[in-house]
Amino acid sequence: MPLVTDSTMVIMMKNKLPCDILIRHAMILAPDMTIRKNQLIAISEGKILDIRVDGDTVPYIASKQTFEDTHLLWMSGLTDGHIHTSQQFLRGRLLDVRPVVWKRVNVPFESCLNRELSKLSASLAALEMISSGTTSFIDAGGKYPEAFAEIYERSGLRGYLTVMTNDSPNAPESLRAVSPEEGVKRLRDMKDQLISPGGRIQPIYSVTTPTAVSEPLLRMVLEASIEDHVPFETHLNEYASEVVDFIEKYGKRPFLWLEDEKLVPQTMIAAHAVFLSQEEMDVLQRNRILVVHCPFSNCGKGVPSTPQLIHMGISCGFGSDGAGHGGLDLFREVRLFRSLMQVERGVPSADSSVMPAETLLHMAVCGGASELFCKHTERLTPGAPADLIAIDTDSPNLWPTQNLVHSLVECVSGSNVRHSIIDGRLIMKDRDILSLDTEKIRYNVEKAVNEFPWLTSWNE
Repeated sequence: MPLVTDSTMVIMMKNKLPCDILIRHAMILAPDMTIRKNQLIAISEGKILDIRVDGDTVPYIASKQTFEDTHLLWMSGLTDGHIHTSQQFLRGRLLDVRPVVWKRVNVPFESCLNRELSKLSASLAALEMISSGTTSFIDAGGKYPEAFAEIYERSGLRGYLTVMTNDSPNAPESLRAVSPEEGVKRLRDMKDQLISPGGRIQPIYSVTTPTAVSEPLLRMVLEASIEDHVPFETHLNEYASEVVDFIEKYGKRPFLWLEDEKLVPQTMIAAHAVFLSQEEMDVLQRNRILVVHCPFSNCGKGVPSTPQLIHMGISCGFGSDGAGHGGLDLFREVRLFRSLMQVERGVPSADSSVMPAETLLHMAVCGGASELFCKHTERLTPGAPADLIAIDTDSPNLWPTQNLVHSLVECVSGSNVRHSIIDGRLIMKDRDILSLDTEKIRYNVEKAVNEFPWLTSWNE
């Protein structure tokens, strides 16, 4: 066997292209939602440099990390299209509570958070998202989005943040805009401060919900979204009673009014969207409005017409609706949604595949709010952002399996996520979160709970 000298090794290395992270002998969940084996993934400067069949000759050399584990399934990270960062301390508080909880519990609780408690809540949310496979998110708004941004930027997550914008006389004073003009100014001030150097944290405009704000504020925020080319999100058609309230106030259903008044922004996210008429679905389709369903949260409200929405080409994704509604594990939301769809849509029509596993996974990694971060066609392909997670398929709840795609829907939980890469940076390795100090956060949470007992004993 010829002797390989140091100089020969240097020449061999020079003939290889440099990359930051190299993943070899990998299984991947491809964009067509099929499993491909023995794949090579090269990651460089925050992007996927190459994906190809792995071979004896590897044209890349990694400067930071190489993974070689045939039991790992690499897939695109998940997007939580509707999270409430301020509600991490409400875990366990909302189950079995009579509706409508956001008016009586959620908003009053959030109004009492100061800046430091808000940062602590964001820290808890970041830890939970990263550990369960979420790589990007859309927040529904808080008092201190700039404080959230500080934590989320450090965590490595991608996200859109906003101000909780409300001018209802029933809203807590600390969350209430003095005037519509002041509400829009606060959003624009946030926009100027939030854009992060790496582009991972971005602003989004919002109102709490159209039925809880004045018409001048609603119009002005929507107009600002259109004028500033900033995406807009809000809770819409979440409760049947809210649709009725909107009709009583404006004379039309919400989406019809938005289109007739020419107030649909260029990019709009409708969180929940449970109660939709056919005319409203047509509005969603014409205006390419993105829909985010929150299955666990919506169980006590209704079941959306998702198969019809998808058939119409409307992009639908998933959201957790915050830790107060059972936590931030989106794999759980996917599994629950499959059950809801089967009971409500599949059983009446004897259609056992009313919501196939491939469709559900497509929603989880590509649908709804995911489009703000990466278009459908750019997921897990060369040139796409390197936002990947690795599922340990050797776990007892996943091995053996006759169909891994089905098991991703039926069996996977956030605890099966072993590694996470966001923007080409290794954020979690072997379930150890590298970007945040977990023990320090735990210590600060315990300290805060002792100092402010109401954080975990909030009453109406």
